[in-house]
Amino acid sequence: MTVGIRAAERAGSRRELPRLGLLVGGMLLLAGVVVLSIGVGAHRVPPVEVVRALFDYRGTDDHVIVRDVRAPRALLAVAVGAALAVAGALIQTLARNPLAEPGILGVTAGAGLAVTVGSALGLASGAGGQLACAVVGSVLAALLVMAVGRQSPLRLVLAGMALTAVLGGVGLGLRLMLPDVFDAFRFWSVGSLAGREQAPLLLPMTAIGLSLLAALLLSKPLNALALGETVAHTLGARVRHIRAATLTLITVLSGAATAVAGPILFVGLIVPHLVRRPTAGSVPWLILYSMVLGPVLLLVADIGSRVLLPTGEVPVAVVTAFLGGPMLIWAVRRHGAGSL
Repeated sequence: MTVGIRAAERAGSRRELPRLGLLVGGMLLLAGVVVLSIGVGAHRVPPVEVVRALFDYRGTDDHVIVRDVRAPRALLAVAVGAALAVAGALIQTLARNPLAEPGILGVTAGAGLAVTVGSALGLASGAGGQLACAVVGSVLAALLVMAVGRQSPLRLVLAGMALTAVLGGVGLGLRLMLPDVFDAFRFWSVGSLAGREQAPLLLPMTAIGLSLLAALLLSKPLNALALGETVAHTLGARVRHIRAATLTLITVLSGAATAVAGPILFVGLIVPHLVRRPTAGSVPWLILYSMVLGPVLLLVADIGSRVLLPTGEVPVAVVTAFLGGPMLIWAVRRHGAGSL
Protein backbone atom coordinates (compact mmCIF):
# COMPACT_ATOMS: atom_id res chain seq x y z
CA MET A 1 0.00 0.00 0.00
CA THR A 2 2.84 2.37 0.83
CA VAL A 3 4.42 1.59 -2.54
CA GLY A 4 1.15 2.45 -4.29
CA ILE A 5 0.87 5.79 -2.49
CA ARG A 6 4.44 6.69 -3.38
CA ALA A 7 3.83 5.75 -7.01
CA ALA A 8 0.73 7.97 -7.08
CA GLU A 9 2.73 10.85 -5.57
CA ARG A 10 5.46 10.44 -8.19
CA ALA A 11 2.85 10.38 -10.97
CA GLY A 12 1.28 13.54 -9.54
CA SER A 13 4.68 15.22 -9.45
CA ARG A 14 5.29 14.32 -13.10
CA ARG A 15 1.97 15.88 -14.03
CA GLU A 16 2.85 19.07 -12.16
CA LEU A 17 6.10 19.66 -14.07
CA PRO A 18 4.51 20.53 -17.46
CA ARG A 19 2.05 22.84 -15.72
CA LEU A 20 4.86 24.55 -13.86
CA GLY A 21 6.81 24.94 -17.09
CA LEU A 22 3.80 26.53 -18.79
CA LEU A 23 3.36 28.87 -15.83
CA VAL A 24 7.00 29.99 -16.01
CA GLY A 25 6.66 30.46 -19.77
CA GLY A 26 3.53 32.54 -19.22
CA MET A 27 5.34 34.74 -16.71
CA LEU A 28 8.17 35.31 -19.18
CA LEU A 29 5.59 36.17 -21.84
CA LEU A 30 3.96 38.61 -19.43
CA ALA A 31 7.31 40.31 -18.75
CA GLY A 32 7.92 40.69 -22.50
CA VAL A 33 4.44 42.08 -23.14
CA VAL A 34 4.87 44.57 -20.27
CA VAL A 35 8.10 45.89 -21.85
CA LEU A 36 6.40 46.07 -25.26
CA SER A 37 3.37 47.85 -23.81
CA ILE A 38 5.53 50.46 -22.10
CA GLY A 39 7.38 51.16 -25.35
CA VAL A 40 4.35 51.51 -27.63
CA GLY A 41 2.52 54.81 -27.97
CA ALA A 42 2.55 58.19 -29.69
CA HIS A 43 6.22 58.39 -28.72
CA ARG A 44 7.88 55.00 -29.15
CA VAL A 45 10.51 53.99 -26.63
CA PRO A 46 12.95 51.19 -27.59
CA PRO A 47 12.81 48.11 -25.33
CA VAL A 48 16.40 48.73 -24.22
CA GLU A 49 15.47 52.21 -23.00
CA VAL A 50 12.40 50.82 -21.25
CA VAL A 51 14.58 48.45 -19.24
CA ARG A 52 17.08 51.22 -18.50
CA ALA A 53 14.33 53.55 -17.33
CA LEU A 54 13.04 50.91 -14.93
CA PHE A 55 16.39 49.88 -13.48
CA ASP A 56 18.80 52.74 -14.28
CA TYR A 57 16.79 55.97 -14.26
CA ARG A 58 18.64 58.97 -15.74
CA GLY A 59 15.91 61.60 -16.14
CA THR A 60 15.81 61.72 -19.95
CA ASP A 61 12.55 62.34 -21.82
CA ASP A 62 12.16 58.64 -22.56
CA HIS A 63 12.77 57.73 -18.93
CA VAL A 64 10.25 60.31 -17.68
CA ILE A 65 7.60 58.96 -20.06
CA VAL A 66 8.28 55.41 -18.93
CA ARG A 67 8.36 56.11 -15.19
CA ASP A 68 5.53 58.64 -14.94
CA VAL A 69 3.04 57.42 -17.57
CA ARG A 70 3.70 54.11 -19.27
CA ALA A 71 4.85 51.98 -16.32
CA PRO A 72 1.91 52.94 -14.03
CA ARG A 73 -0.48 52.25 -16.91
CA ALA A 74 1.08 48.83 -17.50
CA LEU A 75 0.86 48.06 -13.78
CA LEU A 76 -2.80 49.05 -13.81
CA ALA A 77 -3.42 46.76 -16.81
CA VAL A 78 -1.72 43.87 -14.99
CA ALA A 79 -3.87 44.34 -11.88
CA VAL A 80 -7.16 44.82 -13.76
CA GLY A 81 -6.45 41.95 -16.15
CA ALA A 82 -5.63 39.58 -13.29
CA ALA A 83 -8.68 40.69 -11.31
CA LEU A 84 -11.14 40.19 -14.19
CA ALA A 85 -9.63 36.89 -15.32
CA VAL A 86 -9.61 35.39 -11.82
CA ALA A 87 -13.14 36.67 -11.18
CA GLY A 88 -14.22 34.92 -14.38
CA ALA A 89 -12.51 31.68 -13.34
CA LEU A 90 -14.14 31.83 -9.90
CA ILE A 91 -17.63 32.54 -11.21
CA GLN A 92 -17.39 29.78 -13.82
CA THR A 93 -16.31 27.34 -11.13
CA LEU A 94 -18.99 28.49 -8.69
CA ALA A 95 -21.81 28.44 -11.24
CA ARG A 96 -20.37 25.38 -13.06
CA ASN A 97 -21.14 27.27 -16.24
CA PRO A 98 -18.60 27.81 -19.06
CA LEU A 99 -20.35 31.01 -20.15
CA ALA A 100 -20.29 32.69 -16.74
CA GLU A 101 -18.34 35.96 -16.67
CA PRO A 102 -18.66 39.07 -14.47
CA GLY A 103 -19.65 41.21 -17.44
CA ILE A 104 -22.17 38.74 -18.82
CA LEU A 105 -23.74 38.04 -15.41
CA GLY A 106 -24.34 41.71 -14.66
CA VAL A 107 -21.71 42.07 -11.94
CA THR A 108 -19.74 44.67 -13.89
CA ALA A 109 -22.91 46.54 -14.86
CA GLY A 110 -23.97 46.60 -11.22
CA ALA A 111 -20.64 48.12 -10.23
CA GLY A 112 -20.90 50.71 -12.99
CA LEU A 113 -24.41 51.76 -12.03
CA ALA A 114 -23.49 51.98 -8.35
CA VAL A 115 -20.55 54.25 -9.13
CA THR A 116 -22.81 56.44 -11.28
CA VAL A 117 -25.44 56.71 -8.52
CA GLY A 118 -22.73 57.30 -5.92
CA SER A 119 -21.32 60.12 -8.02
CA ALA A 120 -24.74 61.72 -8.33
CA LEU A 121 -25.17 61.56 -4.55
CA GLY A 122 -21.64 62.74 -3.82
CA LEU A 123 -20.58 59.38 -2.36
CA ALA A 124 -18.00 58.44 -5.02
CA SER A 125 -15.80 61.50 -5.04
CA GLY A 126 -12.59 59.71 -4.03
CA ALA A 127 -10.93 56.37 -4.68
CA GLY A 128 -12.36 54.88 -1.48
CA GLY A 129 -15.88 56.04 -2.31
CA GLN A 130 -15.68 54.68 -5.84
CA LEU A 131 -14.38 51.35 -4.62
CA ALA A 132 -17.09 51.04 -1.96
CA CYS A 133 -19.86 51.91 -4.41
CA ALA A 134 -18.51 49.50 -7.03
CA VAL A 135 -18.27 46.61 -4.57
CA VAL A 136 -21.78 47.24 -3.21
CA GLY A 137 -23.17 47.36 -6.74
CA SER A 138 -21.36 44.15 -7.67
CA VAL A 139 -22.71 42.35 -4.59
CA LEU A 140 -26.31 43.40 -5.21
CA ALA A 141 -26.17 42.48 -8.90
CA ALA A 142 -24.56 39.11 -8.18
CA LEU A 143 -27.13 38.25 -5.49
CA LEU A 144 -30.01 39.20 -7.79
CA VAL A 145 -28.69 37.13 -10.71
CA MET A 146 -27.95 34.14 -8.47
CA ALA A 147 -31.45 34.33 -6.95
CA VAL A 148 -33.15 34.42 -10.35
CA GLY A 149 -30.99 31.98 -12.28
CA ARG A 150 -29.60 29.52 -9.73
CA GLN A 151 -31.93 26.73 -10.89
CA SER A 152 -30.32 26.47 -14.32
CA PRO A 153 -26.95 27.54 -15.78
CA LEU A 154 -28.64 28.71 -18.98
CA ARG A 155 -31.18 30.68 -16.96
CA LEU A 156 -28.29 32.21 -15.02
CA VAL A 157 -26.68 33.52 -18.21
CA LEU A 158 -29.97 34.85 -19.58
CA ALA A 159 -30.76 36.58 -16.28
CA GLY A 160 -27.29 38.13 -16.23
CA MET A 161 -27.51 39.41 -19.78
CA ALA A 162 -30.96 40.88 -19.12
CA LEU A 163 -29.75 42.57 -15.94
CA THR A 164 -26.70 43.94 -17.76
CA ALA A 165 -28.93 45.53 -20.39
CA VAL A 166 -31.28 47.02 -17.78
CA LEU A 167 -28.52 48.40 -15.52
CA GLY A 168 -26.59 49.73 -18.50
CA GLY A 169 -29.67 51.58 -19.74
CA VAL A 170 -30.44 53.01 -16.29
CA GLY A 171 -26.85 54.17 -15.87
CA LEU A 172 -26.83 55.80 -19.29
CA GLY A 173 -30.12 57.53 -18.54
CA LEU A 174 -28.76 58.94 -15.28
CA ARG A 175 -25.64 60.25 -16.98
CA LEU A 176 -27.70 61.91 -19.70
CA MET A 177 -30.02 63.58 -17.17
CA LEU A 178 -27.19 64.73 -14.89
CA PRO A 179 -24.58 66.72 -16.84
CA ASP A 180 -22.08 66.80 -13.97
CA VAL A 181 -22.15 63.03 -13.66
CA PHE A 182 -21.87 62.68 -17.42
CA ASP A 183 -18.81 64.93 -17.54
CA ALA A 184 -17.12 63.04 -14.71
CA PHE A 185 -17.77 59.56 -16.07
CA ARG A 186 -18.16 59.83 -19.83
CA PHE A 187 -14.67 58.39 -20.38
CA TRP A 188 -14.82 55.99 -17.42
CA SER A 189 -18.09 54.46 -18.60
CA VAL A 190 -16.60 53.04 -21.82
CA GLY A 191 -13.78 51.15 -20.10
CA SER A 192 -10.27 52.43 -20.72
CA LEU A 193 -6.80 52.53 -19.19
CA ALA A 194 -5.88 55.90 -20.71
CA GLY A 195 -5.43 58.60 -18.07
CA ARG A 196 -6.26 56.25 -15.19
CA GLU A 197 -2.61 55.85 -14.17
CA GLN A 198 -2.68 59.28 -12.50
CA ALA A 199 -5.65 58.47 -10.27
CA PRO A 200 -5.19 57.34 -6.63
CA LEU A 201 -4.74 53.59 -7.01
CA LEU A 202 -3.34 52.45 -3.68
CA LEU A 203 -6.67 51.34 -2.17
CA PRO A 204 -8.11 49.47 -5.21
CA MET A 205 -4.75 47.89 -6.03
CA THR A 206 -4.42 46.70 -2.43
CA ALA A 207 -7.94 45.27 -2.56
CA ILE A 208 -7.14 43.44 -5.80
CA GLY A 209 -3.85 42.08 -4.46
CA LEU A 210 -5.40 40.77 -1.24
CA SER A 211 -8.34 39.27 -3.15
CA LEU A 212 -6.01 37.45 -5.56
CA LEU A 213 -4.12 36.00 -2.60
CA ALA A 214 -7.40 34.94 -1.01
CA ALA A 215 -8.48 33.32 -4.29
CA LEU A 216 -5.34 31.17 -4.23
CA LEU A 217 -6.06 30.13 -0.64
CA LEU A 218 -9.65 29.29 -1.56
CA SER A 219 -8.74 27.34 -4.70
CA LYS A 220 -8.33 23.94 -3.01
CA PRO A 221 -11.77 24.00 -1.32
CA LEU A 222 -13.20 25.08 -4.68
CA ASN A 223 -11.69 21.95 -6.20
CA ALA A 224 -14.10 19.90 -4.11
CA LEU A 225 -17.05 22.16 -4.91
CA ALA A 226 -16.31 21.88 -8.64
CA LEU A 227 -17.08 18.14 -8.37
CA GLY A 228 -20.61 18.88 -7.18
CA GLU A 229 -22.23 19.73 -3.88
CA THR A 230 -22.85 16.08 -2.95
CA VAL A 231 -19.20 15.16 -3.45
CA ALA A 232 -18.07 18.31 -1.66
CA HIS A 233 -20.22 17.46 1.39
CA THR A 234 -18.81 13.93 1.33
CA LEU A 235 -15.27 15.33 1.37
CA GLY A 236 -16.12 17.48 4.38
CA ALA A 237 -16.18 20.82 2.57
CA ARG A 238 -18.26 23.64 4.03
CA VAL A 239 -20.23 24.39 0.89
CA ARG A 240 -22.08 27.45 2.17
CA HIS A 241 -18.93 29.07 3.51
CA ILE A 242 -17.05 28.35 0.27
CA ARG A 243 -19.87 29.80 -1.84
CA ALA A 244 -20.08 32.94 0.32
CA ALA A 245 -16.31 33.48 0.27
CA THR A 246 -16.13 32.92 -3.49
CA LEU A 247 -18.98 35.31 -4.18
CA THR A 248 -17.29 37.91 -1.98
CA LEU A 249 -14.03 37.60 -3.92
CA ILE A 250 -15.85 37.82 -7.27
CA THR A 251 -17.58 41.03 -6.27
CA VAL A 252 -14.47 42.65 -4.78
CA LEU A 253 -12.31 41.77 -7.80
CA SER A 254 -14.93 42.90 -10.31
CA GLY A 255 -15.87 45.99 -8.33
CA ALA A 256 -12.27 47.14 -7.80
CA ALA A 257 -11.36 46.58 -11.47
CA THR A 258 -14.48 48.43 -12.63
CA ALA A 259 -13.88 51.28 -10.19
CA VAL A 260 -10.41 52.06 -11.59
CA ALA A 261 -10.82 51.19 -15.29
CA GLY A 262 -14.53 51.26 -16.04
CA PRO A 263 -16.58 48.32 -17.34
CA ILE A 264 -14.36 45.98 -19.39
CA LEU A 265 -16.11 42.85 -20.61
CA PHE A 266 -15.07 39.39 -21.82
CA VAL A 267 -11.66 39.17 -20.12
CA GLY A 268 -13.18 36.84 -17.54
CA LEU A 269 -14.69 34.73 -20.33
CA ILE A 270 -11.74 34.49 -22.72
CA VAL A 271 -8.92 33.70 -20.29
CA PRO A 272 -10.44 30.73 -18.39
CA HIS A 273 -11.34 29.10 -21.71
CA LEU A 274 -7.79 29.52 -23.01
CA VAL A 275 -6.17 27.97 -19.93
CA ARG A 276 -8.76 25.32 -19.05
CA ARG A 277 -7.22 22.50 -21.11
CA PRO A 278 -3.70 22.60 -19.59
CA THR A 279 -5.15 22.90 -16.08
CA ALA A 280 -7.03 19.59 -16.52
CA GLY A 281 -9.79 20.56 -14.10
CA SER A 282 -7.50 21.82 -11.33
CA VAL A 283 -8.92 25.01 -9.83
CA PRO A 284 -5.60 26.13 -8.23
CA TRP A 285 -3.82 25.91 -11.60
CA LEU A 286 -6.78 27.57 -13.32
CA ILE A 287 -6.47 30.56 -10.98
CA LEU A 288 -2.68 30.72 -11.32
CA TYR A 289 -2.83 30.64 -15.12
CA SER A 290 -5.63 33.23 -15.12
CA MET A 291 -3.51 35.56 -12.99
CA VAL A 292 -0.78 35.43 -15.64
CA LEU A 293 -2.74 35.29 -18.89
CA GLY A 294 -5.36 37.87 -17.84
CA PRO A 295 -2.76 40.68 -17.71
CA VAL A 296 -1.24 39.44 -20.99
CA LEU A 297 -4.62 39.67 -22.72
CA LEU A 298 -5.43 43.13 -21.37
CA LEU A 299 -1.94 44.45 -22.18
CA VAL A 300 -2.23 43.16 -25.75
CA ALA A 301 -5.67 44.74 -26.03
CA ASP A 302 -4.26 48.00 -24.66
CA ILE A 303 -1.46 47.93 -27.23
CA GLY A 304 -4.06 47.38 -29.94
CA SER A 305 -6.12 50.29 -28.62
CA ARG A 306 -3.14 52.61 -29.19
CA VAL A 307 -2.22 51.51 -32.72
CA LEU A 308 -5.60 50.77 -34.35
CA LEU A 309 -6.30 54.43 -35.13
CA PRO A 310 -3.61 56.84 -36.33
CA THR A 311 -5.42 59.83 -34.80
CA GLY A 312 -6.04 58.63 -31.25
CA GLU A 313 -6.82 55.72 -28.96
CA VAL A 314 -9.68 53.24 -29.01
CA PRO A 315 -11.07 52.38 -25.55
CA VAL A 316 -9.62 49.06 -24.47
CA ALA A 317 -13.13 47.76 -23.71
CA VAL A 318 -13.91 48.01 -27.42
CA VAL A 319 -10.91 45.81 -28.25
CA THR A 320 -11.80 43.19 -25.61
CA ALA A 321 -15.40 43.16 -26.87
CA PHE A 322 -14.11 42.62 -30.42
CA LEU A 323 -12.09 39.64 -29.15
CA GLY A 324 -14.72 38.34 -26.76
CA GLY A 325 -17.69 38.28 -29.15
CA PRO A 326 -16.27 35.44 -31.29
CA MET A 327 -15.12 33.64 -28.13
CA LEU A 328 -18.66 33.73 -26.74
CA ILE A 329 -20.08 32.36 -30.01
CA TRP A 330 -17.43 29.61 -30.02
CA ALA A 331 -18.20 28.68 -26.41
CA VAL A 332 -21.94 28.45 -27.11
CA ARG A 333 -21.37 26.28 -30.20
CA ARG A 334 -18.89 24.05 -28.34
CA HIS A 335 -20.95 23.43 -25.22
CA GLY A 336 -24.42 23.83 -26.65
CA ALA A 337 -27.49 24.99 -24.82
CA GLY A 338 -28.27 21.43 -23.72
CA SER A 339 -25.07 21.15 -21.70
CA LEU A 340 -25.56 24.55 -20.16
